[in-house]
Amino acid sequence: MDKAISKEERQKEFKKKIIKYSIIGIGIGIIIVILISLMRSSINEKDLSLSTVDKGVIEVSVSAAGKVVPAFEEIINSPIDTRILEVYRKGGDSVDIGTPLLKLDLQSTETEYKKLQDEEQMRSYQLEQLKVNNKTKVNALAMQIKVSAMKLDRMAVELRNEHYLDSLGAGTTDKVREVELNYNVAQLELEQLKQQYEDDQQVRIADLKVKELEFNIFRKSMEEMKRTLNDAQIRSPRKAILTYINNQVGVQVPKGSQVAIISDLSHFKVDGEIADTYGDRISTGSKAIVKVGNEKLPGIVSNVTPLSKNGVISFSVQLDEDNHKHLRSGLKTDVYIMNAMKEDVMRITNSSYYMGKGEYELFVLHDNEIVKRKVKLGESSFEYVEVLSGLDIGDQVVVNDMTNYRAKNRMKVK
Repeated sequence: MDKAISKEERQKEFKKKIIKYSIIGIGIGIIIVILISLMRSSINEKDLSLSTVDKGVIEVSVSAAGKVVPAFEEIINSPIDTRILEVYRKGGDSVDIGTPLLKLDLQSTETEYKKLQDEEQMRSYQLEQLKVNNKTKVNALAMQIKVSAMKLDRMAVELRNEHYLDSLGAGTTDKVREVELNYNVAQLELEQLKQQYEDDQQVRIADLKVKELEFNIFRKSMEEMKRTLNDAQIRSPRKAILTYINNQVGVQVPKGSQVAIISDLSHFKVDGEIADTYGDRISTGSKAIVKVGNEKLPGIVSNVTPLSKNGVISFSVQLDEDNHKHLRSGLKTDVYIMNAMKEDVMRITNSSYYMGKGEYELFVLHDNEIVKRKVKLGESSFEYVEVLSGLDIGDQVVVNDMTNYRAKNRMKVK
């Protein structure tokens, strides 16, 4: 006969099965957790740039694209229609004031200038001749006046004599009237000569002034040609770097065409462009920050174009340290123009994630995980972005580029 199993033994066997199945269940649960943990996306902590939300001041700014250019750059144009005969320097050379750059064909211009010199001499002689003629004619009129005055004096004596003879009965009334008439006519002729003298003198003075003015105008045009001729001797106007030169010997260069450019590559400024919708936020004298790599160079807006072109306003920034070692001509930069101040606002570090006011989805660090959160951002400076909602003081926010993880809502930080 089979032996009956006691109740204690059955309970022991039941407990063993429970323990066995519990261990198996716990093991399966651990395996599932491990698998879930392995399946969840993760990111290295060293790949994250974190910014802690705090409160402080934001110098509100607008950002623009900029380009480093020489602080001084002068374009040298040909002052005449000519051709290039010789080239003395090449691009990249350092030049001093007066350094010859190239030689232009000046033969026709020099010939024209020599003709003007001859004409100047001729006009000078003509002017001297006019002065002598005027003096001669004026002196002749003055002499006629003196002669007429003497004649008038003689007639006055004759008239007195005739009146005296007539009073003695030795003269006649007709003779007195004749002498008196001649005296009056001579008096009128003298007055006429005096008036002619004054009028002729004024006319000759005015005519001389006109001729002198014409001569001065001619001299000015001649001086202008001389200046043009000097300018055609293409020389460096200052100490700088020759960044461009037309080195095609024999080529025709029309008047006003560019033949060389010199630049001061030891000092720089930044030329920027910004959408005209921000035109009311930028003005001459505005504080600006130019970001060159990791360097932030302060400056001020020195010039703003008054008109928009293709929806863009151009401006220039004069840097406080315009000879900074990181500045290079042609270097692209970010420019931030300050236009307002906000105090006691929540803020996070400005970085490439920020594209202007609006709603964003940013990752926030929490218990070794980064969790996506909807955040509303406001104004910005070159350093900080204003937080309007979605974050609290002390939150650590990922501020580097997370474009590759935009489909993720949660990631583990390793």
